[in-house]
Amino acid sequence: MPNAAARLIRQWRRLWVAPELGLLYHRRERRVRLLTSAMMIFMGVVWGLFFASKGLWLVVAMDATLFSFGLISLALTCLNQRQAANLVIFGSLLVIVIGNAVLLDPPTATVPRSTHLYLLALGVAALVAFRDDDPRLRYGVALSCLSAFVVLAATTANFVPGYALPDAIRVPGTWLQTLAATVMLILLVHVLLTDATERSELEAELVQALVLHQFELHYQPQVDARGQVLGAEALLRWQHPTRGLVMPGQFIDLAEQSGLIVPMGQWVLETACAQLQAWSQHPVRATWCLAVNISQRQFRQPDFVPQLLELLQRHSFSPSRLELELTETMLVEDMDDIKLKMLTLAACGVTFSLDDFGTGYSSLSTLKRLPLNKLKIDQSFVADVLTEPNSAAIVRMVLALGSTMNLQVIAEGVETQEQHAFLLDNGCQQFQGYLFSRPVPVSGLEGWVEGLRAGLPGPVGGRV
Repeated sequence: MPNAAARLIRQWRRLWVAPELGLLYHRRERRVRLLTSAMMIFMGVVWGLFFASKGLWLVVAMDATLFSFGLISLALTCLNQRQAANLVIFGSLLVIVIGNAVLLDPPTATVPRSTHLYLLALGVAALVAFRDDDPRLRYGVALSCLSAFVVLAATTANFVPGYALPDAIRVPGTWLQTLAATVMLILLVHVLLTDATERSELEAELVQALVLHQFELHYQPQVDARGQVLGAEALLRWQHPTRGLVMPGQFIDLAEQSGLIVPMGQWVLETACAQLQAWSQHPVRATWCLAVNISQRQFRQPDFVPQLLELLQRHSFSPSRLELELTETMLVEDMDDIKLKMLTLAACGVTFSLDDFGTGYSSLSTLKRLPLNKLKIDQSFVADVLTEPNSAAIVRMVLALGSTMNLQVIAEGVETQEQHAFLLDNGCQQFQGYLFSRPVPVSGLEGWVEGLRAGLPGPVGGRV
């Protein structure tokens, strides 16, 4: 238990501070979720003790429910389960607010109902919290809150008589709740407007970054069981003039939503092909492969295949050295179009790998139908392979599946010698991760490999 508590505290601090995890919006939204969870816990305790002293046990039960769901949402937030935490928060608050409004706060000639005012703020908060989720979820939660508000505001009926709080408590409570709900609503509208402004500014900066060539590729080497470099994965970075080096997690989502991911992806492919051509002139690097992540929106472009084939014609290297990484989520829809594009490119020699295997929805029949060459074991399984029996079992399963289907398997996110040894013992032959090297510019990768050949310690990360 002490270890679990310590891990929870470390996760809290990482989620509160960590600027590298996403845009300012995501950090702000995460902090709001943490504060909301803490507030639910605090209010559940304070009001529970207060109403327990009054002998109002129905209210105490509601406060205990609020406290419990606050703990659950806090734990889910610390585990980085954003959507689940949001669903717990909004679901519990919606039920508790409606329950309080109906049972404890019916309108009378002396005291109007005020509890239902929180539903307005809750509806606006749903638009913020579920911004990156399915629109049906985002607007469904918001409309549920607003519909409940309309019903409670438009009726004076006392649906369940006999549970109303005394007027001595409800009169000052009406003032306090109206003030609190109004302040919450104003703050949430401010967040929405700020978020819209930030998104517009960031989108404009992304367009400028494309024009001014502020993007660059970093390369993380991929090695075999003997420590020999097989190639690398190309990873996009943004060299921002004022923010410094920006990680893709801070701008890829917006690029996807705005459509800028298509020209960005085209630039990545052009740069990768030029790099493969440069390596082909070097005796040591001529056999290196380069893996490039392809976004769903980019791959679905009608001209994706002819544009890539034109790139291959302009650059002199073997197409088999270019590896396109697809994700499992890409395979859920429009399988026929995906298969046709993959077969066309595979016929020209381009290879394909399935990234983050085991975290999506692909089936064995899907793998059988597609011209895949490699499976990538997701780093989340590799990270827990020594401590979680289920992760170890999944890793062994993927390795056995690759062997059965004649597919190469590479483990990403290898950070320790113990993980490396486990993977080797279970038949894994290709590796990628901080144990070998962090992603570095091409000069750093080439210098590191030359240092390895000369028997010198690598300048960019672990040892092979």
